Amino acid sequence: MRTSLVFTLIVALMLVFAGVGYAQSISGSDHDFSSESWNSGGEICEPCHTPHNAKTAATDAPLWNHQITTATFTLYSGYDLDATMGQPDGSSKLCLSCHDGTVALENFGSTTTGTNYITGDAKLGTDLSDDHPVSFVYNASLATSDGELNDPTTTNSGLGSTIDADMLDTNSKLQCASCHDPHDNTNSPFLVKSNSGSALCLTCHDK
Repeated sequence: MRTSLVFTLIVALMLVFAGVGYAQSISGSDHDFSSESWNSGGEICEPCHTPHNAKTAATDAPLWNHQITTATFTLYSGYDLDATMGQPDGSSKLCLSCHDGTVALENFGSTTTGTNYITGDAKLGTDLSDDHPVSFVYNASLATSDGELNDPTTTNSGLGSTIDADMLDTNSKLQCASCHDPHDNTNSPFLVKSNSGSALCLTCHDK
């Protein structure tokens, strides 16, 4: 009986510490807006997520709460890539709903008239012609035709499984979230894993 109780307490403590560690990955990071004057509720999650009345247009994020950009973007140029390019969609469009600088940071929930916009290096703007392409299908066919990409269906991502399982969305598209985890800044700037020795780049690029 005593052994069972000790085991239960250990498991409970593990869960508590796991939860604290997860919260701390956002707390204090550049995605922690809890102390901003425009965030009157002081919540960390609310600028992006809500448990109720989520924006149903955001199908690639759970319970999305932030106003979604309607900007038209200048697409990527200078890339020798066989993929079909289109306007950002999925999680990339959600990221750009702050990072394109056209939607105010406090435009979440029912607020649509905010005046605080993202600035500095974090502002990508609407001209993405000099940024890494996103929202394109990355599959075995593309890897074969390109000749300098790893096959996402067989290449280990370094995150537990293959590239397509760990880093692509449900439509096999590469998105901002393929390389960036907005909830964890362990590998700054919010990278899904360290890019030491270009490790993240070389996950997909066969160089």
